[in-house]
Amino acid sequence: MEWVLRRYRDWPFVSAVLVAVNVIVFCLCIFTGELFYYRGGVERYAILEQHEYGRLLWAMFLHSDTTHLFNNMIILFFLGAMLEKETGHIRLAVIYFLSGLGGNIVSLARKVMTESNSLSVGASGAVFGLDGLLLALVLFSQDFRNSVSPGRVMLMVVLSLYDGFMGSNIDNAAHVGGLVTGFLAGSVYVSVRNMRNNKKRREVQF
Repeated sequence: MEWVLRRYRDWPFVSAVLVAVNVIVFCLCIFTGELFYYRGGVERYAILEQHEYGRLLWAMFLHSDTTHLFNNMIILFFLGAMLEKETGHIRLAVIYFLSGLGGNIVSLARKVMTESNSLSVGASGAVFGLDGLLLALVLFSQDFRNSVSPGRVMLMVVLSLYDGFMGSNIDNAAHVGGLVTGFLAGSVYVSVRNMRNNKKRREVQF
C-alpha cells in the first residue's frame, strides 16, 4: 500500500491540471470571442485605474492562438513534470504562480514606463519561472547537479530569451520577470532544503 501511495505521489498532478485548465480556457475563448481577453489580459489602464488586479492572475490562463498555447503547454508539462517530482506538488504550484505573477507585474511596470496600452496574455512568465527554478536547482543543489548539466540549462535559458527578443508581439518583460522570480523562489527553496538536509546529517552523526 505504501508503495502504491509513493508511486502516485510522484505523478505530475499539478502540471497536468495546469495544462488541462489552460486548454479548457482556450476552448472557451474560441466560443466567446474577445470577451475573456479584454476582461483578463494585462492592461495598464484596467489594472491601475480600474483596480482590476485579478488580471495579473487571469492573464496566465489566456493564449492568443494555438501555437502560443501549444508551445507553453509542451514546456509546462514536460519540464513541470520533472520539477514536480523534485520539489513536490505544492511547492511547484507555488513557484509557478509566483513566477506568473512576477512576470505580469514586470510586464505592467514596463507598460507604465513606456506608456503602452497593449494587452498581454499567456503563461510564458510562469513557464519561464520553471526555467528559473531549474537553474536554481542545478546551481545550488548538488544532488540535482549530478544529473543535469548547469551549462546546458543556462544555454537553454539564453536561447529561450533570445528567441523571444527576436520575435514580434512578444512580451519579453514578462519572460524576464518570470525567469527572475522563479530563480529567486527556487533559490530560497533549495537553500531551505539544503539547511534541512545538513541538519539531518549532523543529527545522524551524533
